[in-house]
Amino acid sequence: LPFFVLLTAGFALTTASLVVYLLADADVVTLDGQGQGILSILVVGAATDYSLLLVARYREELRRHDDRYDAMRRAWRQTLEPVAASAATVVLGLLCLLLADIGPTRGLGPVTAVGIVSAVLAALTFLPALLVLPGRTSPGEHGRWVFWPGIPRVGSRGPEVTGVWARVARLVGRRPVAVGVLSTLVLVVLAAFAPTLDTGGVSQTDTFLDRVESVVGGEALARHFPAGSGSPTLVVAPESELAAVTSAVEAADGVSSVVPTLDDGGQPRVSDGRVQLQVTLDDAADSPAAEDAVAALRTDLDAVDGDVLVGGTTAQALDVREYSTADRDRIIPVILLVVFVVLAVLLRSLLAPLLLVLANVLSFAATLGAAALVFDHVLDLPGGDPTVPLYAFVFLVALGIDYSIFLMTRVREESLLQGTRPGVLHGLAVTGGVITSAGIVLAATFAALGVLPILFLLQIAFLVAFGVLLDTFVVRSLLVPALVFLTGKKVWWPHRMSRDEEPAPAEGDVLLPR
Repeated sequence: LPFFVLLTAGFALTTASLVVYLLADADVVTLDGQGQGILSILVVGAATDYSLLLVARYREELRRHDDRYDAMRRAWRQTLEPVAASAATVVLGLLCLLLADIGPTRGLGPVTAVGIVSAVLAALTFLPALLVLPGRTSPGEHGRWVFWPGIPRVGSRGPEVTGVWARVARLVGRRPVAVGVLSTLVLVVLAAFAPTLDTGGVSQTDTFLDRVESVVGGEALARHFPAGSGSPTLVVAPESELAAVTSAVEAADGVSSVVPTLDDGGQPRVSDGRVQLQVTLDDAADSPAAEDAVAALRTDLDAVDGDVLVGGTTAQALDVREYSTADRDRIIPVILLVVFVVLAVLLRSLLAPLLLVLANVLSFAATLGAAALVFDHVLDLPGGDPTVPLYAFVFLVALGIDYSIFLMTRVREESLLQGTRPGVLHGLAVTGGVITSAGIVLAATFAALGVLPILFLLQIAFLVAFGVLLDTFVVRSLLVPALVFLTGKKVWWPHRMSRDEEPAPAEGDVLLPR
């Protein structure tokens, strides 16, 4: 069975890579090395998640039906809605990156969206065929050997009655207030440290966790010459304002020297009535101090007549930082709105999606707080890339909401049969194992990015891996079930389920509190 799941993930990744290659070759999408790494991790993790959900439901149906084809048809139908809704949420969330001004961020959206589509198609077409292909091996087995050694047989009891998650469900049912308060308290305490997370940018030399040759060369240059001499800042100004601009630049803080670009005759080169000045800064061109100097220089030059432009390596890094902040502030609310709308359509409710979105936002804030503690006090990192919070939010909220979708679609299904409170306990008991397995696999997959000696990838790896585990074990397992149990049928408001009389739970239900 694990081989079938891994084969499905490999099939999805191969398909996604081929489609992305064709789109990139046609100049429809842009792809860099960083995007390739994220695409691979995302596709493998998502395909594994969707596959595990189908496998778990197929195993459950095999306990009810002797014919494997009938069991797969029922499992596929019940899995289609949550998997499709989950994939739609992730795809729409990733496509929100098209609103970004930063090119690599904008390009990552459609590339990763292709990966998610490939993952869901592989899980819903390729994997079902693999699971039902094995023929009869002995009377009554019908190819169930793929589940060996835990072969499901008709009439056998599942983990929803005796497993670990059945005990967790009973705990939630007996102590919903305590479970809700304690899980919220854990998240709030961690979230309190979120504002201390430094994502103001780092120098290019600090983006490497190993000492690479370019970093060693830059340090040697800084020991003998002004630190910014390797990558001077460029100022373009009208020829008529050359003297005024030169004086303003020389008077600016953090400037070591300024010289005009000269022609062959030793005179300032003029092009279309404009001249270019090369400004050497006191600090390394890729340092935060140099960015501050360029920001101040731009302010000073605003007072000079004419259109004066400041460019170069440092100015570009400064612009990336500012636009990254603007992208984050613009895209995050849009993603939250998209997630809320998809959940509202899926659950036919407004209150349930609101609870889920708020729980995931709190989980994200707690993840940022934990990252601040680890990055500052354990790993002693120099800072963070300004794009890290946005990428982490997209992956955590879009992917993290998956587990709430898997849980709540099953809760709704069970609630229609036996009421909301019994339904949430049964939904938790039935989905707990598969969702936890999926969360661990996804966290481990993203954690693999941490072995690369690049600061950005290390931070993304920790944020997504920790955030997925936090969402799996705290938000989805404790907080959301406790909130739904306490809210009762009102959680489905304004759907008629919030008003209609609920069906009576089964007599002797082992999960209900006594």
